Amino acid sequence: MTATADATILPAHYTEMTSLLREASTLGSVGALLGWDQETYMPPGAGRARAEQSSVIARLTHEKRTDPRLGELIRACEEDPEISDPSSETGANIRCIRRDFDKATKVPGDLVAELARTGSEAQDLWKHAREKSDFAAFAPALTKMLDLTRRKAECLGVTSGGELYDALLDEYEPDARASEIEAVFLPLRDRLSAFIADIRENGTPPRVDFTRREVPVEKQHAFGRAVVSALGFDFGAGRLDTTTHPFCSGMAAGDTRLTTRYAPDNFADALSSTMHEAGHGLYEQGLPKSGPFAGTPLADDVSLGIHESQSRMWENSVGRSRAFWAWALPLANRHFGGVFDDIDVDTMVPAMNTCTPSLIRVESDEPTYNLHVMIRFGLERSMIKGELAVADLPGAWNEQYKRLLGVDVPDDRRGCLQDVHWSFGLIGYFPTYSLGNLYAAQLWETINEQIPDLDARMERGEFGALLGWLRENIHKHGRRYTARELCERATGKALSADPLMRHLERRVRPAYGL
Repeated sequence: MTATADATILPAHYTEMTSLLREASTLGSVGALLGWDQETYMPPGAGRARAEQSSVIARLTHEKRTDPRLGELIRACEEDPEISDPSSETGANIRCIRRDFDKATKVPGDLVAELARTGSEAQDLWKHAREKSDFAAFAPALTKMLDLTRRKAECLGVTSGGELYDALLDEYEPDARASEIEAVFLPLRDRLSAFIADIRENGTPPRVDFTRREVPVEKQHAFGRAVVSALGFDFGAGRLDTTTHPFCSGMAAGDTRLTTRYAPDNFADALSSTMHEAGHGLYEQGLPKSGPFAGTPLADDVSLGIHESQSRMWENSVGRSRAFWAWALPLANRHFGGVFDDIDVDTMVPAMNTCTPSLIRVESDEPTYNLHVMIRFGLERSMIKGELAVADLPGAWNEQYKRLLGVDVPDDRRGCLQDVHWSFGLIGYFPTYSLGNLYAAQLWETINEQIPDLDARMERGEFGALLGWLRENIHKHGRRYTARELCERATGKALSADPLMRHLERRVRPAYGL
């Protein structure tokens, strides 16, 4: 018999196992909803109560995910040859469920609850500290979160030859190691640094002054909605709101929340953020969350590197292309009342493909973006090792930005307080941004080979073929394959930095007349 997800032929131990997982998944989605609300509409006075709510939900979810009965059912499924074939969907699901169960049972429920409570409290403190550019006000919360995160890593354990940071990285990019990430990042950093230096020394910067023209926020919001709707995001199963630091939350089937942020004099940043989060949202809406695998690993994303490949592809490969702007510029002028009527596509596109080192990661251009990520990777790795004290973080941050990007950091708000991740304990997350860029560029080359008229389609505002390719080759598989396997299945090649460098050569050099 070939194992499928058809409940009429699956054994009772499998269906009971997945039923328990769905209960845990439902609780997890409630926790995600609490987090989304805290980032969007929660009143300031609710912070303490929200921390307690988040803690209780995290504890209950953990109890569901570590239920001894679940362990018994996993073992029964592993011993059932009819469903445990590793090449089958059910076999892949069982393998992932075992992995998740083993990891979850290593971490005490009290620690899980305390991490959730501290993360909720620290997130509120981060907001206020960032607003006032006061790192000292945030430092105690960050210190506590780092201590808890180290305890979690110690519970998860270190593989032979590895380091504590690996256990945290594995949460976001399964089976990756810090030493492997470093081996990829160092040569990429050198190639990017040489590329950036060449562009800045020999190129002529494009005109960008018009990108700072004021556009009312409500008009930017309407334009962003129109763009992501055209990309294929289903607003009947999602929404778009504003927050301090943009994010996407795929809470459940039929419920994917996007957030973005606006500045009246920086429409391009808002559009990039919105398209980035829409890329995450399209992936979430494409996962098989409502089918027979709902609530199980096969309905989840495979890794944050792959997740980031989706967001970075829509933001950059699409959103900075000439084909996109041939369609989007007239649309922008209709929404903005002709603010850019005097700007043609040949002027707009170079402005979207600049190479200018800057302070803010989420506002940075494609060539310099990965340097921001590499700085964070090095700093958080050093903090977990105990080599960098929290009190010394601002100084270390500022030194790295001067050395690698050549910019002086004027204050903590635009320095080490700019990202929300560490307040939540998302340590090990940052490397996935650069992995996402690598995956995105490699996937993009394959997509253009297999959809040779893609540019012509995008010029007409037709993105269905691109989304369909991603649905078929990435989204529908969930966690059936590892990230590396998924990349090789989709592109026929192991992951390489070469496609990213080719992409930058094709986009940035022409913008600088090279």
